[in-house]
Amino acid sequence: MARPPSAHPTDAELEILKVLWDAGPSELGQVAAALNRERAVATTTVATMLKVMTQKGWVERADGPKGYRWSAKVGREQTTGGLLRRLMDRAFDGSAGRLVARLIEDRALSDRDRSEIFGLLEKDEKGRKAGPSDTEARTRSPRAKGERS
Repeated sequence: MARPPSAHPTDAELEILKVLWDAGPSELGQVAAALNRERAVATTTVATMLKVMTQKGWVERADGPKGYRWSAKVGREQTTGGLLRRLMDRAFDGSAGRLVARLIEDRALSDRDRSEIFGLLEKDEKGRKAGPSDTEARTRSPRAKGERS
């Protein structure tokens, strides 16, 4: 029995989406060339993946001067947000605090990362003082087990 399609892209599909997010609408050869900078991948494999991703509603194609031009149909924030929520729910019991603690404990944060995080927290704090936001409700996991981080 075939497994149902995932609501989240595979690693290889995410690589293609990153190319399309960064480069914008691109021809098959351009997508394959960008992927080949990281690892060897056949153009036919990329074409097959783009076809599957079209069926999943993640990319779309339009006629271009030399063939199809492919573009992302889903946004970076929507996609990465879903992946992050899935990771947080599955690996950290819905706790953003545990996720961040793991990054700190693993010394995975550069000085630049830390500065960005502090800046985001300051901006969020100012926003909270200004009034309630629906962002907080959207980003909290329903499986946080009563724990708020």
